[in-house]
Amino acid sequence: MKGFRFTQYIPPQDPEKNTFENLLNIFLQLVTMTGGDAAEALSWLTNLDKRYNLTNPNYGIGDFIEDLKSKGYLTEENQKGEFKITGKAEQTIRKSALEEIFGKLKRGKSGQHKTTHSGQGEERGSDRRAYEFGDNLDQIALTDSLRNAQANHGFSGDYLLTENDLEIVENEYRSQTSTVLMIDISHSMILYGEDRITPAKKVAMALAELIKTRYPKDTLDVIVFGNDAWQIEIKDLPYLQVGPYHTNTVAGLELAMDLLRRRKNPNKQIFMITDGKPTCLKVGIKYYKNAFGIDSKILSETLKLAAQCRKLKIPVTTFMIASDPYLKEFVKEFTQVNNGNAYYSSLKGLGDLIFEDYRRNRTKRF
Repeated sequence: MKGFRFTQYIPPQDPEKNTFENLLNIFLQLVTMTGGDAAEALSWLTNLDKRYNLTNPNYGIGDFIEDLKSKGYLTEENQKGEFKITGKAEQTIRKSALEEIFGKLKRGKSGQHKTTHSGQGEERGSDRRAYEFGDNLDQIALTDSLRNAQANHGFSGDYLLTENDLEIVENEYRSQTSTVLMIDISHSMILYGEDRITPAKKVAMALAELIKTRYPKDTLDVIVFGNDAWQIEIKDLPYLQVGPYHTNTVAGLELAMDLLRRRKNPNKQIFMITDGKPTCLKVGIKYYKNAFGIDSKILSETLKLAAQCRKLKIPVTTFMIASDPYLKEFVKEFTQVNNGNAYYSSLKGLGDLIFEDYRRNRTKRF
């Protein structure tokens, strides 16, 4: 008797390949932590290798550096001859962040987000209704309509199908959303021995990669705010670092609103990652600063913008990565004025919260 016998297949192991992949994962993490400084990341990696024996006699850090260059992750082709990561490395960092934070996601169809509303859309749903003048012919549920004709007119004589027999399949309305992600880069994001900027960068990169791959019709703009606010490109996220700045939340909100005004999507929202209260305000060409407690002048301007966002139907979701009681009071008041959402998150849970809020907002119209 002919047949096949199957046994477990164990693929051959390539020690050098496994070592390279392990070192690559560590290197990309270090690059994110060093603000895109490849040379410093390699120096850290060498020290880690000395301490934890990450390499072996047949494959050292020097071999790894050569592989990084040959595989297109690293380059020295610049005016100063310095090590720089490439666009391929930047994309790999974003994908790595997506897998780390949203690793349990299952990819769906590229397109827009489902909503609870029916209407003119691109994908057929399950809801049925009677035909109305103006409906597209391709929306007719043929089987259901024929069944109605048989039930209403019987089988005798000539077959009869009338307008009253027709049923329509509702298309699911799919929404498009424009999001602005605000990242606090004030000095407090690295104070007290806690690195808060690296998790914020990872979340931003993961969100960018998620939108790019799963919701390509959505838009994401990233801005950073310290004493001032400015927009950055998604490809620049690995290089982001904090500065000797105060927290000018007003400047960040003004820029976010300006960016969203240019977007034609009906659904707009702002995500703000911060670890403190607003402490800075620009008045003319001068900066008004007060880091001691919550300044009423700064608070008033911040709440004024929160109210403007509410009037424009732009919800602001605040992710506060600090839990001081007086900071909670500020966030509570800001959220009430804006009618938005607020989360008090640990650094570990930041990504999950942002994804859940992003997905929930995709299922409703603002």
